Amino acid sequence: MTLIQAKDVTIHYESTEVVKAVNIAIEQQKVTTIIGPNGCGKSTLLKALTRIIPHKKGQILLDGEQIAKFKTKDLAKRMAILPQVTESPAGLTVGELVSYGRFPHQSRLSTLNKEDYEIIDWALSVTNTLDYKYKAVDNLSGGQRQRVWIAMALAQKTDIIFLDEPTTYLDMGHQLEVLTLLKKLNEEQNCTIVMVLHDLNHAARFSHNLIAMRSGEIIKVGDAEEVMTKEILAQLFDVDVHLVRDPKTNKPICLTYDLFE
Repeated sequence: MTLIQAKDVTIHYESTEVVKAVNIAIEQQKVTTIIGPNGCGKSTLLKALTRIIPHKKGQILLDGEQIAKFKTKDLAKRMAILPQVTESPAGLTVGELVSYGRFPHQSRLSTLNKEDYEIIDWALSVTNTLDYKYKAVDNLSGGQRQRVWIAMALAQKTDIIFLDEPTTYLDMGHQLEVLTLLKKLNEEQNCTIVMVLHDLNHAARFSHNLIAMRSGEIIKVGDAEEVMTKEILAQLFDVDVHLVRDPKTNKPICLTYDLFE
């Protein structure tokens, strides 16, 4: 079932056309990953889908309604967004940061209630960060901090979580930790996950659907079998890839690659 749909969406930065009349459908309760070379419009598209930036033309629909017509707080109850660069005030504790996820559900003068605190502890527990509740976010490792930010997104109790390159700057172990958590949230909490990833093998392993972009255009949409092909990857990255099967998932993965002569 389609949850989010972009119809002929065009996005400009000043006078430059960055995303060109794209048409995509994000399926409910699936993991969808946007891939493509640097500067192709991946993050720009993600920001438009979450209304962080406006789109010049076309429509973006959430459950058939234009997201432009949603009130900001109502939209925040439907979708959570983790940007590529996350910053928190110095000295802020994990519990305090995660509590920010409850703000869309509060009135202007209200404070956190029993239900809010229960949801905060639930989000910390699901992301395995409850032991850090009273620790400063500054003192955590990169992987721990990323799980805490995901906990904040969970505390919003939304249908959808958007993530812009959630594994950037993390080592191999922490990358796997974060992606495994997102897979778990999708399978056990029915979260719809939409993210941008640079690692093609991670994208193939953890995603139901891939959206391949180049120069602001959609090149291919489909599962790993349809997108992770020599022809599509050559079109995206100008490289000659050697693909094999992942022994764990049987999905195609890139073993090595060369520039075309």
